[in-house]
Amino acid sequence: MDQTRTPLFDALLAHAAKDPLQFHIPGHKKGVGMDPQFRSFIGDNALSIDLINIAPLDDLHQPSGAIFEAQRLAAEAFGADHTFFSVQGTSGAIQTMIMSVCGPGEKIIVPRNVHKSVMSAIIFAGARPVFLSPAMDEQLGIAHGVTTRSVRRALERHPDAKAVLVINPTYFGISANLKEIVELSHSYDVPVLVDEAHGVHIHFHEELPLSAMQAGADMAATSVHKLGGSLTQSSVLNIRGGRVNPKRVQAILSMLTTTSTSYLLLASLDAARRTLAMNGRALAERAIGLARHARERINAIPGLYCFGNDILGAEATFDYDPTKLTIHVRRLGITGYDAEKQLRERYNIEVEMSDMYNILCIVTPGDTEDTVAKLLDALHGIAAEQSGAAEMKNVIVKNPKIPTLALSPRDAFYAETESVPLAEADGRIIAEFIMVYPPGIPILLPGEVISQENIDYITEHVEIGLPVQGPEDKTIRNVKVIIEERAINE
Repeated sequence: MDQTRTPLFDALLAHAAKDPLQFHIPGHKKGVGMDPQFRSFIGDNALSIDLINIAPLDDLHQPSGAIFEAQRLAAEAFGADHTFFSVQGTSGAIQTMIMSVCGPGEKIIVPRNVHKSVMSAIIFAGARPVFLSPAMDEQLGIAHGVTTRSVRRALERHPDAKAVLVINPTYFGISANLKEIVELSHSYDVPVLVDEAHGVHIHFHEELPLSAMQAGADMAATSVHKLGGSLTQSSVLNIRGGRVNPKRVQAILSMLTTTSTSYLLLASLDAARRTLAMNGRALAERAIGLARHARERINAIPGLYCFGNDILGAEATFDYDPTKLTIHVRRLGITGYDAEKQLRERYNIEVEMSDMYNILCIVTPGDTEDTVAKLLDALHGIAAEQSGAAEMKNVIVKNPKIPTLALSPRDAFYAETESVPLAEADGRIIAEFIMVYPPGIPILLPGEVISQENIDYITEHVEIGLPVQGPEDKTIRNVKVIIEERAINE
């Protein structure tokens, strides 16, 4: 196919050029009916293609024209049999993957450190998760991926699972041996779903980890907006036929997608695909070079550490994406949160995220030698000011023991609940999520039985000062539990 084409973007430009009189939504009608300051800032070009699914522009829910062609081009570019555009972000694509293969009471094998969209889909579908513990990096305080061994054990115990879900690469750019996991799962005739939110670019350069489609996975939810150049909230769902029914996937995606689809988002996907297909390798090459230079310089700054090839060799760290800079700051005597705050307030630099020990900076084709130099100068400045400071005490980061799942997450989420003191919750079934950072792995999920060990783990980490996410009570003195006290164990 001719990857220089952008059928949807071209259709929008042609329609805008005709300048038709509009008696349809959106009501701002090319910006005339909106706030003048906002219109001036956004610009009339963008507003002229903020349109709806009128006949010349095709319909995402039943594509047969420009969107259909744009998706076909994307499928070829990503090595997929079918590609669907998502204006619900990768969260919507992930939910579609799971709901396409799982129904009420059916099992799905998932890592414990999954994105909340995975658990949302499991609740919507009424599925039963079989959790895998990700490998922990106790030095960095982060979770990596799951190992082939853990997937094998899960499949041996649960050969009736409807799917295996894998995160590849992780937020921090780490990949397990995805091809091996796919081959293992397929030997059980179980499809592999990949959360590829942080890996749109890896398909286009041989020095980056294998993409989901290259590894033979059945479905992959891929954030084009994160690292591929499209607008925020735009993603794709890539599919290999055989174990997955693309017509069912289309139906589920349509159920989860707004009927007021944004043509700005869709056009940005079309244009980003063209750039990736035509120039993806060159763009990735440049970002890799900038990141490697930055990594080398960061590791020369006293008190800072940024992992590279040295992290490879274990089963869970089979490969990594060098464009992700995980900068370990504990030796400076400050937390990652402190480093993020200093970068923001003193250097006008925003990072992707921070945790107790690290900050994460992402190098993309949008960076230059100048932007990288400014980051390095700021890091030098922060490190110099912390010279001689006592190294921050290391908190041992470990995987909390996975509790017993007494009810499906869906049943627990919709059950009648009450709030009780955490200290008195031993033996109760929780009805909400509790996560402590680091490592960001859920300690408790709806439907699990709270144990005294869980309570002690949460209390210990809260006292240290680690942030808690999930519960309605942000102080975590109280938790929501199901009124029925007796656990219904499997």
